[in-house]
Amino acid sequence: MTYDERARSFPAFAARKRGRGRFAASWWGNAWIEALESESMDLQQLTTGRKYAYAGHVGLITVSPGRVAAAVHDGDPFTAYHAEMRFAELSAPEWERFLDRVAGRASHVAALLDRDVPQDLVESADGAGVRLLPGFGDFEPECDCPGWEHPCKHAAALAYQASWLLDADPFLLLLIRGRGERELLDELERRNTTAAREGVPAAEAYRVPVPPLPVAPPVVAASAAELRVPSGPGIDADELAALAAAAAERARALLSA
Repeated sequence: MTYDERARSFPAFAARKRGRGRFAASWWGNAWIEALESESMDLQQLTTGRKYAYAGHVGLITVSPGRVAAAVHDGDPFTAYHAEMRFAELSAPEWERFLDRVAGRASHVAALLDRDVPQDLVESADGAGVRLLPGFGDFEPECDCPGWEHPCKHAAALAYQASWLLDADPFLLLLIRGRGERELLDELERRNTTAAREGVPAAEAYRVPVPPLPVAPPVVAASAAELRVPSGPGIDADELAALAAAAAERARALLSA
């Protein structure tokens, strides 16, 4: 794999045995597949594309903002077609809203670093009007083969294999939407540093509701013990005992109020 913040290339997948279960290993990888299949106009092209993906007919895959591309062949690697899947990139305001949501939850950042995509992160982004996972109408396939299908078998094979890349590194999903991993992590670090330096504005702190006080423990009724004060020079033992008894009585009254 070669690494570039704005374009990442991955070597071709070797042929692998066809599975009986879901195509991808992760829930987001399968969400990608479901979006692809939901808008296909030709089931046969999907079936052939899936076979091509398993057979290793897809060459080196390049992922960049708004684009996934590769050469795909029909069995002869010397005669291949250039296939692409294009996607809409997030706008600057959408990125701002997404980063605000992620920066506000340390668990989201930790999950991404562990190459995981929590479902509540995607739901939180959706709530901010930011769609990370592709939905209906997001896939725009292109291929220079003679086929006219949407997608053709070559673009479908590319999309199926792309789900395997997303399984291993969900940051690729964010790269497709317009920003690379280092760029995102730097921005999140900047936001967290700024928040720590600036603290919480007073107006925001005062808006936080005051939690209820804990329930007071029950007052235990007890008879006042006789205070015995030893006599000494300048000490009125009876007066001191009376003061102590009065203070104890006031304390009991306050606790039971």
